[in-house]
Amino acid sequence: MPAARRLGTLRGPMKRIVILISGRGSNMQAIVQRCAEQSWPARVVAVIANRPEAEGLAFARERGIATAVVDHRAQASREAFDAALAGAIDGFTPDLVVLAGFMRILGAAFVQRYAGRLLNIHPSLLPAFPGLHTHRRALAAGCKLVGATVHFVTAELDHGPIVMQSAVPVLPGDDEGALAERVLATEHVIYPQAVRWFVQDRLVIESGLVRQLDGASQVLM
Repeated sequence: MPAARRLGTLRGPMKRIVILISGRGSNMQAIVQRCAEQSWPARVVAVIANRPEAEGLAFARERGIATAVVDHRAQASREAFDAALAGAIDGFTPDLVVLAGFMRILGAAFVQRYAGRLLNIHPSLLPAFPGLHTHRRALAAGCKLVGATVHFVTAELDHGPIVMQSAVPVLPGDDEGALAERVLATEHVIYPQAVRWFVQDRLVIESGLVRQLDGASQVLM
């Protein structure tokens, strides 16, 4: 990315957000709710799922948000799926695309198409534990602190400029489920905050690092 790049300024003051989900989309729900409660200069214009049975679609429909399904199982290849998904997304002319529990690996061409306006959240303190089973791996490694990371998506899986992180202590007796639940609660705080900064034009990337222009903390402890 350029040495200094202001983000979120593609269109006028009211930004358009498309959210991608695979399941219940709890982070999607948190973003939709905060957007309405805090009167962001933005609107979630669509929720798109890669599974027709994704539970989060009902939440979106109940709130009058457009929905679409691009079933990966109906596509002949990963490239075909990426192309179909991009077509569905572009139909809503978004300023920002948000991955919220979207469980498909996206190809380099797709990622480049939305460079600088594609956000993801991962349940670890990246760059530690990219991929799946993050909490299980953190417990096995004896980590004393875990968390979640909001980042801009790049072609490398679960990597990219970090917008915000949460830190969660590992408690005695924690198992994978208990740890996942506490981390998820912080995801519902940091992901809406990161999206809000984007739509308010409060983020800039400098030399590959994301800076919040108001000097607000990018860590939730």
